[in-house]
Amino acid sequence: MKIEVFRLNLLSPLYYVSEKAADPFGYKEGDGEKIFCFELDKTQTGEFEPDTARFLETLVFCGRASDGADGQPHTELPQGNYLFAQKREIASRKDIMEMAVEIQQEGLWQRLLCGKKLYLRYLFEDGRPVTQLFRPCTET
Repeated sequence: MKIEVFRLNLLSPLYYVSEKAADPFGYKEGDGEKIFCFELDKTQTGEFEPDTARFLETLVFCGRASDGADGQPHTELPQGNYLFAQKREIASRKDIMEMAVEIQQEGLWQRLLCGKKLYLRYLFEDGRPVTQLFRPCTET
């Protein structure tokens, strides 16, 4: 699968109310906007062809959309620079892994320092489901 990977400067954080861990690859239409944050396997983050079975090491948190002002404990997708890709559908686990690998490859090609976290976001835009991936990055 070939996807477009973009650099994105997120100017303000996106807020989410923390939820109990759910299946990040079991999202269904009607679940609302959700985010999942993964810590990546340290041995795979610099590989051009990472082992997808080990790439997403740990689910750090998951949450549902919030305005950040509801008084509930929240987590966020922090403002900053990201490599970003999206697919205008609810992507399968296989497609998500392929997107994550393409983001990593693009970061390596551009000689960026990519962070050790990967954010998986599901939402509805223009009446259609969207799957998005965000990977923090900085210039070398």
